[in-house]
Amino acid sequence: MTSTSLLSVRGLRVSYTTRGGPVPAVRGVDLDVAPGEIVALVGESGSGKSTTAHAVTGLLPPGGRVDAGRILFAGQDLTALSEKALRAVRGARIGLVPQDPAVSLNPVQRIGPQVAEVLRVHRLADRRTAARRALDLLARAGLPDPPTQARRYPHELSGGMRQRALIAIALAGAPRLVIADEPTSALDVTVQKSVLDHLQGLARESGTAILLVTHDLGVAADRADRIAVMSDGEIVEQGPTARVLGSPTAPYTRRLLHSVPRLDAAPIAPPQPSAPVPLLVAEHLTKNFPLPRTAGGPRTLRAVDDVSVTVHRGETVALVGESGSGKSTTARLVLRLTAPTAGRIVFDGEDLTDARGARLRALRRRAQLVYQNPYSSLDPRQSVGDIVAEPLRAFRVTDRAGRAARVAALLDRVALPASVRDRRPAELSGGQRQRVAIARALALSPDLVVCDEPVSALDVSVQAQILRLLVDLQADTGVSYLFVSHDMAVVRRIAHRVVVLRAGRVVEQAPADTLFSAPAHPYTRELLAAVPGRGADA
Repeated sequence: MTSTSLLSVRGLRVSYTTRGGPVPAVRGVDLDVAPGEIVALVGESGSGKSTTAHAVTGLLPPGGRVDAGRILFAGQDLTALSEKALRAVRGARIGLVPQDPAVSLNPVQRIGPQVAEVLRVHRLADRRTAARRALDLLARAGLPDPPTQARRYPHELSGGMRQRALIAIALAGAPRLVIADEPTSALDVTVQKSVLDHLQGLARESGTAILLVTHDLGVAADRADRIAVMSDGEIVEQGPTARVLGSPTAPYTRRLLHSVPRLDAAPIAPPQPSAPVPLLVAEHLTKNFPLPRTAGGPRTLRAVDDVSVTVHRGETVALVGESGSGKSTTARLVLRLTAPTAGRIVFDGEDLTDARGARLRALRRRAQLVYQNPYSSLDPRQSVGDIVAEPLRAFRVTDRAGRAARVAALLDRVALPASVRDRRPAELSGGQRQRVAIARALALSPDLVVCDEPVSALDVSVQAQILRLLVDLQADTGVSYLFVSHDMAVVRRIAHRVVVLRAGRVVEQAPADTLFSAPAHPYTRELLAAVPGRGADA
C-alpha cells in the first residue's frame, strides 16, 4: 500500500466454484485508489471488473472466493475480517452502487425506507430524522419529486429511477470510498451527467475515493483521473486517463477504443425501402398510472401523453429521452403488454387496441421484446438453452433436434460460446445475460422487435457486435425495430428516424441525419450536449 492510497489491492486472485471445477475470474490484480481520486476500472463483460469490486466489499456471490492477495482499506486488511466486522465497514465507510437495481432493491419495501435503513443500521440518524434525510439523498441522486418517489415500490419506478435510488443508498453513510459498479448504465445522458457531477463533487470537495467500474469509455474519459483496463481477469494497462486513452500500449486497449460508438461515426443502418410500408402505427397513445394517496386524495401520473409513432417495414425508429420520459411505457403499449388509457394501435393493418385471445397471441409471435433488465426477465431456474428455446416450444416450432440446432445458431450469432448453453443466468455476467435475452427475442424470426435499452449492459466491443447483428438481420429479413435508448451515440449508428420524448410527450421527431446535424428543439440539443466523451479522443 502506498502512503497516499486509501484502497490498495495486491495480488488479488478470485475464483468461482462450478460443476466443472474452479474457474479463475481475477488473476493477480494490483490496484490503488487515493482519497479524492476517481479510478475507472474498464474492460469487457466477464473481464473480472465486478468481481474485483465485490471482492473489496466481501460481497462475492455464492461459489466465489478470494484465493490469494490482500485488500487494504485505510491500512486494514479486509480479507482478514469476519462477516460481522465487514458489515460495520459496508455502508458506513465503503459505499457500493450495484450494477443491477432490480436485484439489489427490496421489492416489497418502499424506496424511502430503504434509503433511511442505511442511516438507522449504522446509527447515523433516528427513525424520524432518517426519513427526512432520505428525501434529501434521493434529491441529490437526481430523483424528481422525492416525497412521491419515496412512497413508491421499486417496480413502480423506471430502470433509471431505480438506479438513482441505489446511488442514494450508497451515499447515505457519507463513506470514504464509493465503489460504483456501472452506476450510470441505466441512466439517460442528462441524468448521467448530474449523477457523475455529484460523484465527482464528492471526490473533489470531501476527499471521497471512487472506484468507478464501467464499460463506458466516454464516462471514464470524462471523469476518471486514472484508468485500469482489465481483460480475462488481469489488468493489462493502467495509468493517467489522458495517457491510456491517448497513447494506449496494450493491443486490447486499442481494440476497445476502436469499438466505442461516437456521435460523428458513420451510421450502419441499411438503406430504407424506396416505398415504405407501415408495419406499426400508434396514434395518440395516453397512459395514466395511479400515484400513492396523499392528504389531497387520489392522484395520477400521465406517463404517456398523446404519443404517435409509426414504424415501417425494414425501419429502425429510436425512442430517446430522459429516464421517466415514457419511452419504456410507450414500448409496452405498442406490444399490448399494458393497455392504453386512450389511443389506437394498428399492426400490419389490423387494429389491435382491444385485441384479446388468439389475436393477441398472434401479435406475440410477430412482435418480440428485449427487456431493459435481463436478470428480471430470465427464469433463474432454467438453463440458457431452455430459455432461448422457450418461444420455439410455446409456438410448437420444429422438433426437439430442430430447436437444439436453432438455439446453437442463435447463441453463435449473439457472440456467446456454446459452453453457456447449460449454464443458468446467475452464472453469467450482466452483458452475457443481455445477449441471451436478445437471442430469445430473435428465436421466432419476428417482424418487429422492440428493443428496450438492449445494449446498455454490454461492453463496447460486444455492443458493436450486437448492433451489427441487428443491422445484418434487418438487411437480410426486413425486420423492423422500435429501439428505446438513452445512448445517443448508439442511436446515431442504428436508427433511421428518431422520436424524442420528454415528460411523456413527443417534442421532436425527424430522420436521424437531420436530428443529429440540426436538432430543432432545445431539449434535443441538451441531450446531445450531455453525451459523455465528446471531447475525448476515444
